[in-house]
Amino acid sequence: MANKPILARNIEYLISHGITEIIVNAHHHYTQLVDYLKDGASFGFNIKVKVEPEILGTGGGIKNTEGFWDKEPFIVINSDILTDINLVAVYQVHQTSGPLATLVLHDCEPFNQIQVDDQWNIMDIAKDNRPGRLAFTGIHVINPEVLSHIPTGAFSDIIECYRGLIRVGKPVRACLVRGHYWRDIGSIQSYLEANRELAGNSFVIGPGCSVDSSVKLTDWGVIGQNSHLGKNVEVQRSVLWEGVTIKEGIKVMDAVVTSGREVDRDLHGEVF
Repeated sequence: MANKPILARNIEYLISHGITEIIVNAHHHYTQLVDYLKDGASFGFNIKVKVEPEILGTGGGIKNTEGFWDKEPFIVINSDILTDINLVAVYQVHQTSGPLATLVLHDCEPFNQIQVDDQWNIMDIAKDNRPGRLAFTGIHVINPEVLSHIPTGAFSDIIECYRGLIRVGKPVRACLVRGHYWRDIGSIQSYLEANRELAGNSFVIGPGCSVDSSVKLTDWGVIGQNSHLGKNVEVQRSVLWEGVTIKEGIKVMDAVVTSGREVDRDLHGEVF
């Protein structure tokens, strides 16, 4: 994300709210995550990684970290979002209202699936967007008791767990947030939008890059470290990862070019 791993951005976000104990649940490319976080000194403290060899889902992944927590409520954040939501205020709402879990919600079409009552109790979580409902931000505060409702070593969905708690009358509540920044990067388009927002409608160019004087940089873009852009190259609204080479005269528009690739044809709206 604009030449910084989204994991680093989220860890820094957590630290900015006073959090000093972090565990990362990892599955996909987990060796990269373990290697990246093995020296937590760059963040000021050690960060634990718990690996799930077989994918466990959003509920099973939380259950997988069970031994890390004490008796206090803890914060869970999806790692594929960028936000500036005030976590201190969210945690205070949870502590004050006393539910088993507090889901941070906002109005964000087309993800509005959660129904709340006038006391901010969550009444229903639909599987599709519905009028008059709110969207889950991917941030929740959880009491350790919730872990006892998630099966051990099995795939499970935390939303299904919450639906089960609601059915039996267990308190699951909402904390509504407004006026914040929030971006999910779960699609290529939203990934590009997030990079545009971080770049500030300009170009972010990493160290060690070689950019010929004839290169045309249009609108915004991200150029990863040690990349090489040849003569008469044009880059527009695109993200280049590290070590990318763009051959002479090539145009790259609305595209993502992954690490170490050599581009010898025009790209438009694709991942290469």
